[in-house]
Amino acid sequence: VHLVESGGGLVQPGGSLRLSCATSGSSSDFYAVAWFRQAPGKEREGVACISSSDDNTYYADFVKGRFTISRDKAKGTMYLQTNSLKPEDTAVYYCTAGYYTDSLRCGLVVDEYDYWGQGTQVTVSS
Repeated sequence: VHLVESGGGLVQPGGSLRLSCATSGSSSDFYAVAWFRQAPGKEREGVACISSSDDNTYYADFVKGRFTISRDKAKGTMYLQTNSLKPEDTAVYYCTAGYYTDSLRCGLVVDEYDYWGQGTQVTVSS
């Protein structure tokens, strides 16, 4: 599975960005997908995930109500809509894919994901 992120940039506090991740690979539809982020000097942390069935999503507490993950399998693309951005959201955002035997499951643990994009920088600053 090959993943390429886009859509990052500089935005003012309170603003929005829509991150995209183009996925390719014959079996990509069978993977759960997620967004992680990593700020300078910090560990990579999970932001949101969506199960391979697309039935379930899960969000980290610090983005609940502000971010929305979605996927369009027909286009081979996943998205992260980020609203009400805060300076502490500044980080490199990565999309990732991982296989779960239960198609209804996904998680926010780094080790559960096998394929990663190169990342896109999001900077929230006035």
